[in-house]
Amino acid sequence: MAAPPNLDGLQETLNLPFPATTKQTTGTVNGVQTDVMSMGFSDRILVTISQKGRLAQWLHVPLENKNPGTDGFHTISEATDDSLLPMSNLTATSLLGGHAPGHDTLGQLYARQIASAIATKTPNERRLLVVGLGLDSADTDRDVFFAIIDLVLQCI
Repeated sequence: MAAPPNLDGLQETLNLPFPATTKQTTGTVNGVQTDVMSMGFSDRILVTISQKGRLAQWLHVPLENKNPGTDGFHTISEATDDSLLPMSNLTATSLLGGHAPGHDTLGQLYARQIASAIATKTPNERRLLVVGLGLDSADTDRDVFFAIIDLVLQCI
């Protein structure tokens, strides 16, 4: 009969980059439960915003600044009246979904706003941002937008 394997070494903590760092929060936005999750991988940042358990649109925003003379870093201008607007040099591209009226434009606004928040927080961030949206409606209400962005800011 073979000797049982020695499993004592499996109790040690391994310092590996996995699992990916994950943060999540839940809140009620306009009467709808909204779940936000952020996962940081070595090459990407994934942010999902889900209402009623759905994800219907996927977008991505490259965070690397490829403008000459920036060394890949984002420069943050001084606070002005338009400081709440997304950075103008970030481009959101739809990958899947978003073809319902109003969803594509709103999805790009959310993705660029999230990317701007990440670039403001960490100007040397170069990973690709992937945003998954599952909003109940393409509501362009200001309070709804800021409530969702506030939930996202808790996760990034």
